[in-house]
Amino acid sequence: MSANVLSLYKKITRYPAGHWLFTRAVCFKAPYFASISPRFESLEPGRCSATMRHRRAITNHLGTVHAIAMCNLAELTGGVMTDASIPKSMRWIPIGMSVEYLKKAVGTMRAVATPAAPIVESDRGYDLPVDVEVTNPAGEPVFRARIAMRVSPKPKRD
Repeated sequence: MSANVLSLYKKITRYPAGHWLFTRAVCFKAPYFASISPRFESLEPGRCSATMRHRRAITNHLGTVHAIAMCNLAELTGGVMTDASIPKSMRWIPIGMSVEYLKKAVGTMRAVATPAAPIVESDRGYDLPVDVEVTNPAGEPVFRARIAMRVSPKPKRD
């Protein structure tokens, strides 16, 4: 991602198929996320939402959405939200994630990522917890994640 992910989102999603095109751009930059075929719904400072259709490629042996596919959706939304929310002088990287599987995941999953602490500019690095809740088509939570993001100042360039 880049410090301009939010401005790109605002610019590109004004057009028909803009959300699809923004999703493709993110997946081009981070190709692994294309494996879950996500679709961004909204992005603003402090909040990102995206969906993932239930399809065979992300289904487990029980016929439900695979747990790791939901982890991928959580990391994607959490990362894009963080990228769009931190000051331009800062950078981020995920350093850990804890998850809860709440019920069987069937249907299109919707993830919403929000920071669990204030995002601040700092001359030192700090850990930013990001909460992600994934819900089923009925709006019931099926999965929760807390992602530990390490936010730190970008190195000074000579």
